[in-house]
Amino acid sequence: MYHLNSLVIVAILFCLIVAADMIGLWLGQRARKNSDSDVKSQTSAIQGGIIGMLALILGFTFNMSIQRYDSRAGAEVEEANAIGTAKLRAALLPEPHHAAAVAAIDEYIDLRLESSHVDLTRLEERKALNTRSGELQKRIWDIGVAAADASPSPVRSGYFLTSVNDMIDAQGRRLDVLNRHVPPTIFYLLFIFFMATGGLIGYSTGLGQRRSRVPALILNLLICLLVFIIIDLDRPRRGLIEVKQDSMEALR
Repeated sequence: MYHLNSLVIVAILFCLIVAADMIGLWLGQRARKNSDSDVKSQTSAIQGGIIGMLALILGFTFNMSIQRYDSRAGAEVEEANAIGTAKLRAALLPEPHHAAAVAAIDEYIDLRLESSHVDLTRLEERKALNTRSGELQKRIWDIGVAAADASPSPVRSGYFLTSVNDMIDAQGRRLDVLNRHVPPTIFYLLFIFFMATGGLIGYSTGLGQRRSRVPALILNLLICLLVFIIIDLDRPRRGLIEVKQDSMEALR
């Protein structure tokens, strides 16, 4: 579902819940003549149990999406700090390696910012940007190695190479957390529970003599709104909730 628009997913979910609600209402109306207070209380108890399970799964899924969002935000700060450290330690290199390292790191910062605005579904563009990032990392590393070979004090260039290694590792960790999403199976399970809840609400309503459709519609809307927030949190580079690039912008 990651390649589908969040609004499309939520709209489909809302239609499915409403359809399940209408089917449940029709079944409840048919069963009303043969039902009594015991049947109604049993239906209400089952409905309450399913709604409780739904709340548990919703809370679990929301917590997963929040944790992934926080991990992505933390990875952005970590990578910016690693790049900043490498740029500071470039001052330990002798000329002309110092100037070459600073220029390459500045170019790397611009490239990482450009990559941060490319959606994960644009696979070819992201592959090209990752290839360019790898080439720049190698260039910065080669500058450090050349400085170590030319310097009478390799300890200073060694500090720079250590920071470059940390910078490369930070990019790898950030790419990893970007590709971690809530498993689709959990979303499918949620949707099944939503439709079952809608069907039971419709069935319970159909068993009664008087009916009001407004509360059920409001509940369906609120459920779909919460699902939209969960999906939006799970998509780091599109939607309303995006991981800000403040640390990388400040570094530039």
